Amino acid sequence: MTARPSPGDLLVIDGRASVQFAGDRTLTFRVASVSDQPTYQGWIWLTGYVINRRCNATANVRSTFKLPACARRRDAPHRIRTPPALP
Repeated sequence: MTARPSPGDLLVIDGRASVQFAGDRTLTFRVASVSDQPTYQGWIWLTGYVINRRCNATANVRSTFKLPACARRRDAPHRIRTPPALP
C-alpha cells in the first residue's frame, strides 16, 4: 500500500510494517486517525483499534508503521464493536 490510510480503513499489520508484528503477532487494525506528526521517512503514525476474528475491537493502539507494508483488507466488515472509552 502506498496511499496514505484514512480513518475507517482496515489494515493487516505484519512483520513488513514493523518487526514487532512478525509471525503470529500479525494483527488486523481499524484506523481511527492518521497523524501529521513527523516520523521516519516512509513511516506513519496511526491510531486505531486491534480487531479480533469476531469483529470486536480489543485494544487501542497508537504506533508508527512502515507505510508501504500496511495492506488494506478488501473483506473489511462494516460494523466493528469498539471497546468502552478508557476512564
